[in-house]
Order: sequence, then structure tokens, then C-alpha cells
Amino acid sequence: MIVDWIGFGYAAVVAIGGGIGYVRKGSIVSLAAGLFFGLVSGYGAYCVTHNPRDVKISLFSAFILTIIMGMRFKRSKKLIPAGLIAGLSLLMILRLVFLLL
Repeated sequence: MIVDWIGFGYAAVVAIGGGIGYVRKGSIVSLAAGLFFGLVSGYGAYCVTHNPRDVKISLFSAFILTIIMGMRFKRSKKLIPAGLIAGLSLLMILRLVFLLL
């Protein structure tokens, strides 16, 4: 069994990003969304660890974050956090699709 360290790392970055958004701006929405998507992504990494072809949950969470944070980046033009998370999510999608090939 190969552990999906990249997936778990991505989940941690998303969750920590939500925490940082709360600490810096007092945004409870950032905290809730970061923790929610971090947990979903972590569960997706757990699923990929047990079955490398079970990418549905990880793919779903990365896709939603790519869309949401991509729109925020387009509107705000701020690389951190929106551009970073959108870019990481897009890379995660490409990685997950590659696992299916």
C-alpha cells in the first residue's frame, strides 16, 4: 500500500489556509470552508491510498476548489490565497487524471 502523501499534503495546505484566513481576517467562512475542503480532500487521499483508482472524492473537491478559487483570483488578482489554491487544485486534478490512465 502506497500512501498518497501528495493528497494528504494538499489537504493540509487547504485546511491550514482556512485557518490562516480566519486568523488574519477573522473570516469564519474561510475557516469553515478550509476545514471542510481539507477534511474532504484528506478523506479522498485516504481513499486513493487504499485504491489508487478511487479518485472520485479527491477529484470532486479539487474541481470545486479550482472553480471557486479561480473565480476569486480572476476577480481579485491576488495570488495568495486564491491563485495559489486554484493552481494547486488544478495540478491536483491533472495528477488524479494521470492516476486513472
